[in-house]
Amino acid sequence: MTTTTAAAPGDRPWGNVLATRSPAVGRHGMIATSQPLASAAGLAVLQHGGNAVDAAVTAAGVLAVVEPSMNGIGGDLFALVYDAKTGRVHGLDASGRSPAAATPEEFARRKLQAMPASGALAVNVPGVVSGWDALLNRFGTVSLATALAPAIRHARDGFPVAELAASEWAEAAPRLAQDAAAAATFLPGGTTPAMGAIFANPRLAASLESVASGGLEAFYRGPIAEAIAADMRARDGLLAADDLANHTADWVDTIHVNYRGADVHEMPPSTQGFVALEMLNILEGFDIRGLGHNSADYLHVVTEAKKIAFADRGAFLADRAFVPAQALPMLLSKDYAAGRRLEIDLRKAGAYAPGAVPGTNRARDLAGQDRGDTVYLTAADGQGNVVSLIQSLFASFGAGIVAGDTGITLHNRGAGFVLTPGHPNQIAPAKRPLHTLVPAMILKAGRPWVSFGVMGGDNQAQAHAQVVMNLMDFDMHVQAAGEAARMRHMDTHLALERGIGPDVRAALEARGHRLRDGRGQMGGYQGIMIDAATGVLLGGSDLRKDGLAIGW
Repeated sequence: MTTTTAAAPGDRPWGNVLATRSPAVGRHGMIATSQPLASAAGLAVLQHGGNAVDAAVTAAGVLAVVEPSMNGIGGDLFALVYDAKTGRVHGLDASGRSPAAATPEEFARRKLQAMPASGALAVNVPGVVSGWDALLNRFGTVSLATALAPAIRHARDGFPVAELAASEWAEAAPRLAQDAAAAATFLPGGTTPAMGAIFANPRLAASLESVASGGLEAFYRGPIAEAIAADMRARDGLLAADDLANHTADWVDTIHVNYRGADVHEMPPSTQGFVALEMLNILEGFDIRGLGHNSADYLHVVTEAKKIAFADRGAFLADRAFVPAQALPMLLSKDYAAGRRLEIDLRKAGAYAPGAVPGTNRARDLAGQDRGDTVYLTAADGQGNVVSLIQSLFASFGAGIVAGDTGITLHNRGAGFVLTPGHPNQIAPAKRPLHTLVPAMILKAGRPWVSFGVMGGDNQAQAHAQVVMNLMDFDMHVQAAGEAARMRHMDTHLALERGIGPDVRAALEARGHRLRDGRGQMGGYQGIMIDAATGVLLGGSDLRKDGLAIGW
């Protein structure tokens, strides 16, 4: 087997990969985010006696300001929380539902053949603020006002724009210019800020101050809700004040499978968490270590497992109330994975149908769009609490809309629905769409071992599987596991990073894979690993992003 991994001067060997830097270390707390300003804010909370949840919400608030193309308070949030007191992992679904007026008949009346990718009709209720509130109310020790103070300062006083944020911002400039409120907010002087420029969003600062003082009432039933509803009316959208007032975030049971002795926890539908778990069940039947990391054989079986799991995603993933009752137990079962594994031809790339669930239709359209822009963070404290959190606007700057004078960018999660009659993910009132957002956590012997996530739309589930195998099969530490070169299967092409060499690429092409450049397609990873013997916290942060893991 040929093993090819990225290397650079000063590489440190660990297992079967070379990492360019060591993990961060700490005993009393650790936080890893995609932006150093957010990591700094979370670390300060930990150092002043706050717990992991306090730090996570504080950092998430900062991210909502300093990475505006990726996330904001107009988006959605999911989180896994390991509570050291009870020894349980809790799931939080703080995603928004569709408007009450979002009926199939309404979209037919507007003569739409597919869900709009942007604009007012793609806007669902934003769930982020409800997520922050739910996390702090159940597990936090500080108020929402305290947690939001750093975010408010950055929005009011300005922050220096990081390199990747500046690049993503510039790419979105044409979209922003099409909306007067978005242009007024994010194109100061008619252009996007360069790296190192100071950018302030005083309108967003005012909205955050309103949330800090008024909590959920201010956002979902007060002046912010009124401003969002008025903006949607002016745009002939469907989201109304009652939709915001009726929103709730939900605590849910996680879903999990055992992979080589460790329990991998994900969120249930409407997220694609089961897709990562189904992939792992299929891959567990191969000698992954023996195939060799990023060998042609390894990348082939990972790609084929992804195709199978995504065929099932396209057929069944939707709001959990609409997923066929028999589907999820089947898709997570080891027996089902064993049967699907037999469909993989080790010599050539294949095509796969979804699994057959009694009473459902195998031939379904793809359940929603795949790509998205997201931030992920994880935090742990010295008391054993761990948080895995993800929040997003979906596309870059969401729907491309800023709601009036609020400074709030509204997400486009409604684009995740389909209009296909009878599909579980068909648009309907007060319904959650297919979500690509998936935080993850791995437990050994009932205790957290690794908390991690990977951003980037449909990349997330297939990257989760690769990270778990890096950790479990190839003995990588928390930095190397996220840094190692990855693959991403995209529609009909297999994207590979440059650390995967020409001999491997030629072997994959010989099996029928159509290759493409993977640069910029792999999202970004953050992770924390906990040493069970010592309690030492190890943090990893992806070099693909501006981020930082830091502990104390």
